[in-house]
Amino acid sequence: MDRIDSQGYRANVGIILSDESGLVLLGGRIGQSGWQFPQGGIGLRETPKRAMFRELREEIGLEAGDVEVVGSTRGWLRYRLPERYVRRDALPLCIGQKQRWFLLRLRAAKSRLRPDTTSRPEFDRWRWVSWWQPVEEVIHFKRQVYVRALTELAPLLAPLEVPAPPAWPAEWRLAALP
Repeated sequence: MDRIDSQGYRANVGIILSDESGLVLLGGRIGQSGWQFPQGGIGLRETPKRAMFRELREEIGLEAGDVEVVGSTRGWLRYRLPERYVRRDALPLCIGQKQRWFLLRLRAAKSRLRPDTTSRPEFDRWRWVSWWQPVEEVIHFKRQVYVRALTELAPLLAPLEVPAPPAWPAEWRLAALP
């Protein structure tokens, strides 16, 4: 069951999985052309960290021992769904997501990644991309949250150095909802 707060935001975790060179894993949504980081809802009795490990296992087949938790965002990052994606027939009404983002470093072999560990896989493909590339690949209404998460977590990759973000359109750089 989803955790939706009084403002209509569904509690969710996002996972930025980095390899040893600082590339990050981007998943291709099954049956769709879209790309995104692994993410998923937080259950009623789950902590964000517990939900992150569950989503890691469900979406890409990794266990806690396969990764190192490098850090997480300090607070929730929110985005609103475009009106056409809001399901008005479901209660409580969900108008968007509030996400806690985790930066993980892969410690296992990349061959351990598996998209088929559940009956309803999220991804049918993935690729390793540069740090800022996901901002350009994700669906438009998630871009600001991706910018905020990547900006906040980039310093934690040290000693690897993350290049400065590209000069994106101004609407991508606006602060996500508080």
